[in-house]
Amino acid sequence: MLANFLIGLREGLEASLVVGILVAYLVKTGRGERLRYVWMGVAIALVVSLAFGAALTFTSNRLSFEAQETFGGVMSLVAVGFVTWMIFWMRRTARFLKAELEGKLDTALTLGGLALLATSFIAVAREGLETSLFLWAAAQTSTNNATPLVGASLGILTATFLGWLIYRGAVRINLAKFFKITGALLVVVAAGVLSYAFHDLQEARILPGLNNLAFDISDQGWLQWWGGSIRAVLKGLINFTPTPSKLELAAWLAYLVPVMTLFLWPQPSPVRPSQKTPVSAAR
Repeated sequence: MLANFLIGLREGLEASLVVGILVAYLVKTGRGERLRYVWMGVAIALVVSLAFGAALTFTSNRLSFEAQETFGGVMSLVAVGFVTWMIFWMRRTARFLKAELEGKLDTALTLGGLALLATSFIAVAREGLETSLFLWAAAQTSTNNATPLVGASLGILTATFLGWLIYRGAVRINLAKFFKITGALLVVVAAGVLSYAFHDLQEARILPGLNNLAFDISDQGWLQWWGGSIRAVLKGLINFTPTPSKLELAAWLAYLVPVMTLFLWPQPSPVRPSQKTPVSAAR
């Protein structure tokens, strides 16, 4: 639940910030009558995201065991790819998200209501589809498929409340630091999903080495402490298993080490939009 709460919190806050910026800009520029297009785009994005999640669940439930494992492994790989892209995209644009969105909104306003609807839809649907895909992948690793949904729902509700407080000016948080911390945690979560994707593909007999274990610590007493709570937390956060195959462990390390290094590597000072040359701005 904790890992999926983190996913819902981060993705939900991104979507809330985007919607808040769009709404605030329209209100401040005296275009409040066009807010309905923003809310229409948000509503359509939510429906599309829920339908996508339902389609994934329906499709996987109608497959044979090996086909389910193949489908789950491939979708988990796609989910890791999307989340990795999202983490680095937000790392690069967090400081100038407002200016970028307002520039796109100015263009949409000159084109009409449908363009404004499309702007809000794309902004929210991107987060919604990523969340649906990643939650579906996370649900495959859980013994209780409702747990990821509950955790993500709590995260999204918290993010919505934080977004409203930020919009109202009640709280001030350093978004760059927030997304850096949550991004680092999500890199660890994504490494666990990638490891489980390899496990699925091994069970589907696409990849070899399912029984070629890296280690076996299933009989360790500390894993059974307090009703297995430690094991459950590690399973939820990093997809820890006491009997990983060598390929699972290699995939986990091959993702975690380079991606975390790149993510935490200091960024060069970005050029603000106002510092662009006239030629760049014209382009």
